[in-house]
Amino acid sequence: MLTQTLLDAAKALSPEITALRRAIHAEPELGLECPMTMAKVRDALEGLPLEWREGPSTTGAVATLKGTASGSAKQAARRVLLRGDMDALPMQERTGLDFASTIPGRMHACGHDTHTAMLVGATKLLCEARDTFAGTVDFMFQPGEEGHHGARFMLEDGLIDPLPDAAFALHIMPNAQFGVFAGRAGPLLAAADQFDITVSGEGGHASMPHDCADPLPAAAAIVSAIQAMVTRRFEATNAVVVTVTQIHAGSTHNVIPDTAMLGGTIRTLSCEHRAKAHALIAEVAKATAHAHGVNAEVTIDPGFPVTICDPRAVAMGEAIAREMGGAQGWRDLAAPIMGAEDFSYVLEKAPGAMFFLGVAKEGEDWSQCCALHNPHMHVDEGALPMGAAMLAGLGKRFLENGFD
Repeated sequence: MLTQTLLDAAKALSPEITALRRAIHAEPELGLECPMTMAKVRDALEGLPLEWREGPSTTGAVATLKGTASGSAKQAARRVLLRGDMDALPMQERTGLDFASTIPGRMHACGHDTHTAMLVGATKLLCEARDTFAGTVDFMFQPGEEGHHGARFMLEDGLIDPLPDAAFALHIMPNAQFGVFAGRAGPLLAAADQFDITVSGEGGHASMPHDCADPLPAAAAIVSAIQAMVTRRFEATNAVVVTVTQIHAGSTHNVIPDTAMLGGTIRTLSCEHRAKAHALIAEVAKATAHAHGVNAEVTIDPGFPVTICDPRAVAMGEAIAREMGGAQGWRDLAAPIMGAEDFSYVLEKAPGAMFFLGVAKEGEDWSQCCALHNPHMHVDEGALPMGAAMLAGLGKRFLENGFD
């Protein structure tokens, strides 16, 4: 069976995949510039039959592999993309691991070190098997996923040209059952936008608020009005989350400030709700401020779009997961997750899917494990060969059969 062959080969690569993951983990990099990580990837893939493309906007790269088997014209023309992200988070690691971050204030707390290592493993598997398939595989090693729009920049730089016929990615989940893949058709992850609201009034002495236009009561009312807006203007069956996460105003106890500033996040699962939320936040903020005799200006910074998975791609991933792990190897996600992913930019251009892989320590109560973005997050590295085999299996199966 194809999947078992790939899994066996991936397990043989386990020491290499694990060593690479640990090396990347120890030297985390941020944003669009991840040169040390990219150098580790290039070293790991040295000598393989890959063509590399790089662009001016990031240190990311796309490695291309062409299958050498004879196949139909349709098979030879197919192109599939497999992606792994590389950047870390600006937070202090507290895992106590022997290979913990050596750079203060940086940690691979979102698992991108594992994503990169698994994609390197998949690259090696498919290079070894390239005489068994026709068509082309693009391996996308991408920095800048943590809010930096790395995927969009790589698309704009022409590194994913021509566009693939299908695209796939994995994301680990440290608080999900070991070795179990999960996914869903349709919206998987939300669009994520940021908003800032500046409430402007007229400050003065705190003992004489009647002589001022105090922006603080208006700012407090805007927070409540936004929550009411979400629950009363959007149906509960299509989730919308608007969270105020910052309030900044004033400098001392006895002075009413001229301004108060609010900031937060908007999470939506459709283009329609995304546009509606943007418009309503501005409307609610301005009207509430006006009712308090002050003014409000709203700025919205668009983030990642909704991550939408093609049903055919999800079915392919489910089939491979069940071949690899039996009936328990796959879990359907009942609802989208309101986090966000910039792989969504790729899925806007090509049909495909992202899947989650549980990496809680085998045998432990996974529900009690630390989640992503936690300074104590741990990964059971025994699951990494499964991720490499899944990525390779998705690439090979699509090239052979498409979505038929």
